[in-house]
Amino acid sequence: MDSPQRHKADRGSRARARHLGLTIGSFSPGPLNTITDVTGVRVGHLTRIEGDAVRTGATAIHPHPGNPYDERVPAGLAVANGYGKLMGATQLVELGEIETPILLTNTLAVPRAADAILDWTLAQLGNGSARSINPIVGETNDGTLNVIERRSLSVEEMRSALAAASGGPVEGGCVGAGTGTTAMGWKAGIGTSSRVLTSKAGTWTLGVLVQSNFPGSACIAGVPIGRLLADPDPPSSPGDEFTEGSIMIVVATDAPLSDRNLTRLARRTFAGLARTGASFSNGSGDYALAFSTAESVRRTRNRGAEIPTTDELANDQVSPLFEAAIEATEEAIVDSLFLATTMTGRDNTTIEALPLDRVLSILHDRAVLRGGSAT
Repeated sequence: MDSPQRHKADRGSRARARHLGLTIGSFSPGPLNTITDVTGVRVGHLTRIEGDAVRTGATAIHPHPGNPYDERVPAGLAVANGYGKLMGATQLVELGEIETPILLTNTLAVPRAADAILDWTLAQLGNGSARSINPIVGETNDGTLNVIERRSLSVEEMRSALAAASGGPVEGGCVGAGTGTTAMGWKAGIGTSSRVLTSKAGTWTLGVLVQSNFPGSACIAGVPIGRLLADPDPPSSPGDEFTEGSIMIVVATDAPLSDRNLTRLARRTFAGLARTGASFSNGSGDYALAFSTAESVRRTRNRGAEIPTTDELANDQVSPLFEAAIEATEEAIVDSLFLATTMTGRDNTTIEALPLDRVLSILHDRAVLRGGSAT
């Protein structure tokens, strides 16, 4: 089994977009430009690289440091194309909340990821007699590089991703649930970004994490990079749906939003996805989940009764958050491509990394680069 530290050492010249002078959008990022800029959010990866055909993993996202079964966070879900296996979706939509951490993994690993979440939740103080738990597990199909049918990930490995979660920097590229993923013909993986915005209603942070694995023709900062590089991924033909991919987009914010406005927020991320060149094809499951960490809108439990509060932003206060979600999604996807490295997997298939030197040259010629950043 490989580790995230090994991938970091192997990156060479790979870097995030802002480090290379590419600024996306108008809002400023948070200190780390990651989903963990939202206070309390933690992320952990488990990366599995074995032999010549296992290229997969899991990524865990904890909404806050406490027990989410006791302190549930309001959440919303948006689906652009429902070709996927998002476990827990119907209860999330019905109740507008999540009660467990989130795990992202590959398509055939969803049941074991759910088992890991059940183990973790039941082990939390006071949860041992819980009779109903709604684990949230998202997936994309990494079968181009990973022998997915081998179902190599164990429940124990899934639990290790949950246990590894921490605040601070979040590694991107070929790690965790993004180990074997591809996007628009290039090697992709995990990407993350954040935005900080101030309005009359307050100062809020919004962060996005993506598991990129979708079809299309790459577009970066409005420049048709895929076409200019000659797309490595021609339009799919009938029967190619299992090579088409998917994307999971997870949005966290400390803004006090209702589940209804979190659903609206999740929908806006698809504008960011579209800006990167996604084709939203038949075989691509395109999902976005948004939750609020604000304590004022958590649904705490007291003697079995849910006690929600009503301190939430009004409809006419959420437009800046919508724009921030679009920007952060677009940048997270770009970073998932910029950080990923060339990988060879099943059947000796090689997926090349986006050639950053050529991409930067094109962006420079189009006067898109604006100077580097420390985030």
